[in-house]
Amino acid sequence: AYGSRRRWVQMRQEAPMKKRTLTIRLTPDWKSGLRSAARRSQAKSYRGEELAFETPALFFGKLTERRWELIRALQGKGTLSIRELARRVERDVKRVHEDVSVLLDLGLFERGEGGIACPFARIHVDFEVAASA
Repeated sequence: AYGSRRRWVQMRQEAPMKKRTLTIRLTPDWKSGLRSAARRSQAKSYRGEELAFETPALFFGKLTERRWELIRALQGKGTLSIRELARRVERDVKRVHEDVSVLLDLGLFERGEGGIACPFARIHVDFEVAASA
């Protein structure tokens, strides 16, 4: 959907909804990201899921302030309709629908019976910016 610059690596071994975790990383080296995902998927217990972006521009382009607001409003609230979510964040339904579509594509939201849900009890963003050597 977004080309080779954005990767969704999912290690979803069935885990209770309340215990699902997501780590969002900046991973310029996509090969090491795939190796890491492979190692995590071989674990005997659930070790969380990962969403990786190759550049800060991709990260900030997809996860805008308004989309984070939607994530916070939906996290831990079960399934809500897009209209109800828009009401809670006091935004236009059409714009919320557009943002929800992006969050569904990224895997941060899931469609459920009667609406959408954020299945992650915990979301951790992990990236570092360092000077070039």
